Amino acid sequence: MDTEAQHTERDRSSRPVPAEHRSDPGGPEERSRSAFSGRIREWVPGGRITVALLATMVCLLLLTTFVLRPFQIPSGSMEPGLRIGDRVLVNKVAYRFGSAPRRGDIVVFDGTGRFGAGDYIKRVVGVGGDRVTCCDRDGRLRINGRSTDESAFLHPGDSPSDARFDVVVPDGSLFVLGDHRAASSDSRDHLGSPGGGMVPVDSVIGRADWIVWPFGHATGLDRPDAYARVPEPADRGGNG
Repeated sequence: MDTEAQHTERDRSSRPVPAEHRSDPGGPEERSRSAFSGRIREWVPGGRITVALLATMVCLLLLTTFVLRPFQIPSGSMEPGLRIGDRVLVNKVAYRFGSAPRRGDIVVFDGTGRFGAGDYIKRVVGVGGDRVTCCDRDGRLRINGRSTDESAFLHPGDSPSDARFDVVVPDGSLFVLGDHRAASSDSRDHLGSPGGGMVPVDSVIGRADWIVWPFGHATGLDRPDAYARVPEPADRGGNG
């Protein structure tokens, strides 16, 4: 009998605690997570929608300030690839981590003091140390002694250049031309101006990487193969 009584007592003591008496450690934490956002919605007129719109605007501002910038093509100087009214996205971090503009890149730069006030978009033809001349017996540009075939992107009917020139690009500078050579005011037209028609790398805003508008014309902007076999200047190496 004593054994039976002891067994019954153990059964009573092992009964589970009713659910309503259990503590809920997750409750206070969940309330604290929503308290701050709830207060913001109370302070801002329009509540949650206004907060979401403000957050989106801040993200877009940071994106366009530090990463990507939209640019509208103002002229036909880069036809046929870039047409008047096209919108391109300019990659502003393309040259910020040790990289430099390369031959064939399409860049947007500030032309103040050299090309005129405002931003311009052109193709990089020569980088620091390059010797760029026009033209060989077939009418093609020569870069560091090698003739280049630019027919894949030049405007139909245009020659590589109607103006003769023979320049050496200073270090830290670029020699730039439009793809529509007959309608482009570029390095050739400013050879006698301050800076000799060269664009300082520090004036480059970024590299145009995508056409985003109109949608039917949207595409990525790749570096062409025309300059791939251009040798490096004799006095340095490594920027093809």
